[in-house]
Amino acid sequence: MARPRRTEDLVANLLQAIAPRAKSLIITVYGDAILPHGGSAWLGSLIDLMAHFDMSERIVRTSVFRLGKDDWLTNTQIGRRSFYRVTESGRERFAAAERRIYAPLVRYWDRGWHMVLIGQPSIGPELREKLRSELAWLGFGAVAPNVLTHPAYDEAALHRLLRELGVADKVVVMRAEHDRSGGFGAMRELVRDCWDIERLEADYAGFLTRFRPVWQALEGADELDPRQCFLLRTLMIHDFRRILLRDPLLPPDLLPHDWPGQASRMLTRNIYRLILGPSESFVMNGLTTADGPLPEAAPSFLDRFGGLGEEQGRMAG
Repeated sequence: MARPRRTEDLVANLLQAIAPRAKSLIITVYGDAILPHGGSAWLGSLIDLMAHFDMSERIVRTSVFRLGKDDWLTNTQIGRRSFYRVTESGRERFAAAERRIYAPLVRYWDRGWHMVLIGQPSIGPELREKLRSELAWLGFGAVAPNVLTHPAYDEAALHRLLRELGVADKVVVMRAEHDRSGGFGAMRELVRDCWDIERLEADYAGFLTRFRPVWQALEGADELDPRQCFLLRTLMIHDFRRILLRDPLLPPDLLPHDWPGQASRMLTRNIYRLILGPSESFVMNGLTTADGPLPEAAPSFLDRFGGLGEEQGRMAG
């Protein structure tokens, strides 16, 4: 049996393979690690934390400044120190992402479909194209140019989008139900027409190739190093999140058999549970808020992936 690879080597290979951009990786760090602890951190401690990903102080400062411009973060100056916390708009966006990233393995589907009709004359061509693009990011597929659909959409995210674009009273959102008398054959064919299932399959297969060795290495380790656990956790969630942004999260009945997305979610959950304790220790020792060390994580943090509590106790050493 082959000996598991060292986690240090795996981190180096993952950094090269994933090649995360600083701004995007900082969003991952805030959403995954900082927001559960209140959502605020001293810039100096964030710079030190991101240095573990080989990111310079200059690129971190520039990225955080841009995240402020994009209304993800806001800055509070206390003396000579800058503290960046998540904005209310950022919290809403993080909440929508969290519902996708940390969803339980099994999701219920009532066989319903939700339709969004955007062909009304009151919606101009430019706004309609913007709406079509944003709906695609929420996982909706186009069954016709002005009719988009999803079998299990994020209702809160949809209504937030319609409010932001000022079209809440201009589009029609309606519900349909699948007539199951003919089975799912035609429906699966429609799914392949509306969504790029082949690309998603390839993306998830690549994710499994990158992170199955991580599971093997962690399982074979005598003890878990907090720094390595934090780096692996962050890179894994970052890579997983990038795929999920393109995944409509369709019910299993509509997907090919042996769908790699489900295996990817299971692997992510298992690794996350295993390294939770050491990685949390590293985060809490490394980041500072205006009031001192990071507070304990909110109780809802342990609801991720259907429940993390039973694994939190495993710490390094």
